[in-house]
Amino acid sequence: MRHGSDKPDKEVVDRLKELTDLSDSDINTVAKAGRVVHLPAGWGVIWEKTPADAAYYILDGEVSIQRNHEEIATLGTGDFIGEVAIVNNQLRSASVVAKTKVTLLNFSADVARELASSIPAIGEAVRARAAQRLEADKG
Repeated sequence: MRHGSDKPDKEVVDRLKELTDLSDSDINTVAKAGRVVHLPAGWGVIWEKTPADAAYYILDGEVSIQRNHEEIATLGTGDFIGEVAIVNNQLRSASVVAKTKVTLLNFSADVARELASSIPAIGEAVRARAAQRLEADKG
């Protein structure tokens, strides 16, 4: 899945070991599948009402979740972002802006779906989070 490398990034593997309960095999799969992205504070990651082309796992930092330019939540290290629109096959319901310098693991929509189906713990977490956020949106 990784671009031209069968070996996962050691720093990403170490960070995923700190943040998750995944097996070493699953951590290596996730690390190889993602692409590390570093963004400064204030940069947009996801834009409201756009197609769901990627999901992200926050390795470090905080992001602001915004709807109609108003903050509705803050997410940080260890959180997924962008997965709800992929899971539900819909446009983005919110924008995401880096509140601090962030390090993200980027997954294309296809890779995110593949990881969610091939690693049960990820699939369950993503589906639970998607259901949680959709329920919060209703209220």
